[in-house]
Amino acid sequence: MGIFAVKTTASQERTVADMIMSREEDSVHAALAPDSLTSYVMVEADDISVFDRILDEIPHSRGVVQGKSSIAEVEHFLSPKPDVEGIAESDIVELIAGPFKGEKAKVQRIDEGKDQVTVELYEATVPIPVTVRGDQIRVLDSDER
Repeated sequence: MGIFAVKTTASQERTVADMIMSREEDSVHAALAPDSLTSYVMVEADDISVFDRILDEIPHSRGVVQGKSSIAEVEHFLSPKPDVEGIAESDIVELIAGPFKGEKAKVQRIDEGKDQVTVELYEATVPIPVTVRGDQIRVLDSDER
């Protein structure tokens, strides 16, 4: 048993993964379509010969990359990274959701445990700290860059 990479059409990774799993093939155990890996689906199967039968009938699949991968090579896709990763204090960010959507702000404090960021809005006449979730901001300018 191994993990095989199936080449797909761009932006069709989830569709291909869903179709592979809907086939209910006994030798296919799991399919993974991570957001950070474009044009590929990782499939756990007994051997590569199972793909000869099923990929011809699945649209947007382009074939199998020769060779197996181990679980260690795909392990980093299995654990989610925190939303506040890559954000530092004094970074300039834009709020992309919530009541202050579109506003620019400066990061004051980061709470990695709660995945929250406290920011201070730029255009506000009175500086008020606002706490938002890490997925509600986008870094515009960082001191570390």
